[in-house]
Amino acid sequence: MTTRRQARLNETLKRELSELLARKVRDPRVGPVVVTDVRVTADLWLARVFVRPLGSGRRVEEVLEGLAAAAPFLRHELGKALRIRRVPELRFHYDDTLDEALKIERLLKEVLPPEGEAPPGASEGGPEGDGGGGEGP
Repeated sequence: MTTRRQARLNETLKRELSELLARKVRDPRVGPVVVTDVRVTADLWLARVFVRPLGSGRRVEEVLEGLAAAAPFLRHELGKALRIRRVPELRFHYDDTLDEALKIERLLKEVLPPEGEAPPGASEGGPEGDGGGGEGP
């Protein structure tokens, strides 16, 4: 369960890290990334930062290595910008939720019929059109 303080810190870290990554990180391995989510642990000592690289052609592992190398610099900059007792340790993770959503959508398109087309086995007359109802002559 996320407390109100954790939720506030998650949003603040997400906003600040997005700005720092866009403006101050010069590591060529990082490039443009989107911070999709930040989750701070209950004791506020660790922040899992979920990122997604923009563009294609860059290896995710390379981006995560660059972010891990920039983590001490980012913590220092966060310490200057935020008024908190201790800045959480930053751990960067690749956010694969978009990949998973696209995979599910592709599977659903394979299984479900196209829009406007009735599913196989469905009768045009509705459920009583079978003649299998309880009423008879």
